[in-house]
Amino acid sequence: MAEPEFRATGVRIGRRLRSLTRAGTVRISGGRVELLTSYGSEIDSAPVQAVRASRPWFGPQDRALADLNGTRYLLTLGERDPAPGEPGPPAARRFIEAVRRAAGQHA
Repeated sequence: MAEPEFRATGVRIGRRLRSLTRAGTVRISGGRVELLTSYGSEIDSAPVQAVRASRPWFGPQDRALADLNGTRYLLTLGERDPAPGEPGPPAARRFIEAVRRAAGQHA
């Protein structure tokens, strides 16, 4: 299996006002975007070309919106990239760039 193009752990994943997991995983691998719970079970996944990723208009810099299969998820990633060897999810900006790059668009 090839290395994922993007992987973030410790991500809070929510839908509307409901939190689905506080320590989930977001992964882009094999042309798919996958949202996983902290136990590794799949919340949702979709081909990367069908996923829209953006930043919310208002709110902190550590959030990204992802539309998968008609469902909008709010992802709370890091406000900044962690230092090498430091735990924590990468910045939301990196997730959005990774989705666009994997879909063949330019960030």
